[in-house]
Amino acid sequence: MADNKASISNKQAYRDFYIEKTYEAGLELFGSEVKSIREGKANLKGSFARVERGEVLLYGMHITPYKFSREDTDPIRARKLLLHKKEIRYIEEKLTQKGYALVPLKVYFKRSYAKVEIGLGRGKKLYDKREALKEKQAKREVERALRHKHR
Repeated sequence: MADNKASISNKQAYRDFYIEKTYEAGLELFGSEVKSIREGKANLKGSFARVERGEVLLYGMHITPYKFSREDTDPIRARKLLLHKKEIRYIEEKLTQKGYALVPLKVYFKRSYAKVEIGLGRGKKLYDKREALKEKQAKREVERALRHKHR
């Protein structure tokens, strides 16, 4: 999927949401922001996307200012995501339903273009998170037992 090894992921999104559908969106950036992302100096933690006036905007994504840049840009400004109108209408319709959110999952480069993988997800309840954690631990213990058995 990603050509370049410089990809930033949001592991917290999978913990807090059931991701039902994912979209690949272009990301409208300044040149210095692209350079910072290539260096891996971006963070998706706590970021989210919202549809406003027929456009999808990404909020809360922190991109550290590029050290050699003269531009003075806000590191957490709202950034426009580039999607097809049909996709935006579908997302907007889903977001009106209770419990749905649009969360960024990953930022990567594809043919020198910065892309964001956004997921349409439903929020998990606390007991769902606990259940998922228990399943993960049980799976780990089974794998550990199998590894020790084969020694």
